[in-house]
Amino acid sequence: MTRFSTALLIATLFALPAIAQTAGPTSGAPAEKTASPVVAACKSSALKTISATDPDIKDIYIDEDGATIATAETKVEDTPITRIIMGEAYLRTDKSDKPRRFLCLIGEEGKVLLTFFTAR
Repeated sequence: MTRFSTALLIATLFALPAIAQTAGPTSGAPAEKTASPVVAACKSSALKTISATDPDIKDIYIDEDGATIATAETKVEDTPITRIIMGEAYLRTDKSDKPRRFLCLIGEEGKVLLTFFTAR
């Protein structure tokens, strides 16, 4: 993605309204939780991408209780964005596990368009 496209994406996300909701708690310990379908899709896509470049990463824990799952009606160029998920994630490795900011964009039919992690 070019620098211009990235800037356009960020500007679009903040310029257009979104209806945000915080994911509610579910019963059980964090490891036993069943993730919502959109969070599970983001996790699966991110894990596949990250583990290809860093085989030490075996799992990703997305803090669904603290995540913001927003319903969006926007586009990046001609690509519709239907959900935006923002929150904290932990990359499970043998090293210290530090929280990272997490962003996931979902398009039509639940297709994961982008997953992005950054250090806090």
